[in-house]
Amino acid sequence: MMNLKQLAKALNLSISTVSKALRDSHEISVATKKAVVDKAKELNYQVNPFASSLRNHKSKTIAVVIPDVANNFFALAINGIESIAQEKGYHVLIYLTHENLQKEISITKLLQNGRVDGVMMSLASNTTDSNHLLELTEKEIPLVLFDRVAENLNLPKVTTDDYDSGFTGTEHLIENGCKRIAFLSIFHNLSIINKRMNGYKDALEKNGMPFDNSMIIQCNNDNEYNHSLIRTSLAHKKRPDGLFASIEKLAISSYAICNEMQLKIPDDVKIISFSNLPMASLLNPSMTIITQPAFEIGREAASILFNLIAKKDMKFIREKTVLKSILIPRNSTMKKKEIK
Repeated sequence: MMNLKQLAKALNLSISTVSKALRDSHEISVATKKAVVDKAKELNYQVNPFASSLRNHKSKTIAVVIPDVANNFFALAINGIESIAQEKGYHVLIYLTHENLQKEISITKLLQNGRVDGVMMSLASNTTDSNHLLELTEKEIPLVLFDRVAENLNLPKVTTDDYDSGFTGTEHLIENGCKRIAFLSIFHNLSIINKRMNGYKDALEKNGMPFDNSMIIQCNNDNEYNHSLIRTSLAHKKRPDGLFASIEKLAISSYAICNEMQLKIPDDVKIISFSNLPMASLLNPSMTIITQPAFEIGREAASILFNLIAKKDMKFIREKTVLKSILIPRNSTMKKKEIK
């Protein structure tokens, strides 16, 4: 028996377009609808009423796909997502990619079978291809990206002002006396990291400080490798007097390394980091952070997803929502006379 996939292939159209045409969707032109219906009659295609009823049935479940749960940002974002899901009477399924693209692809394929009504996703660090995301939308499964997003796709996205925060954090170090600022980068494929680094570069330029490529310390997921890399930089005769960590675990490593090398924070090295770490204020010295509105990002992304599930406010489909992060100055970046 002819199925929808075969009919779409015969028409050289996407499965989504053929499906919408057969349902007389307003999104499809009259000419395309006629071509689809005519071809369906010609090939004796029969709509499967059971499959159609399954598609119309709501599972009352959404999926959240994230790289890991060790990062405090994602824990807070999930809390925000669940606060909306509970209001809507929905369950939330959490899937972990462990920063692995193949795992991310396999999860999206699993979610194509109709077990969830919508998907929220923050991409793995090595995600460079978007085909698996497009497959979800082809199956008409609402998808919202948050924090780590695919900039090239016309999908709803919820992020923070990463460039502005990178700029502001760098200027904060400069205002507090730093002359050689190192940027501790990670996951160079991620747009959020690159935006933070671009903000750092532009802040240097605005303040008349030359950009030095050796001050970009490219870390990865290997903690021992990162430890060695940061330690080598701090042991250099022209060592940085300021460290700007793109994620919190690099800042924590920097604290440990400074302690090992008997470098005083902030007298010898000032440290600032993007972080949602609750214990940041309890470190010695307390750590200056740029904190993202993680809970609010989760709530906003979930609100958009439920609008899509309900087929309301479809204008969101191409919109990007940017929420502002906050710089919280503490002792790790203060001038000596200002330390409390």
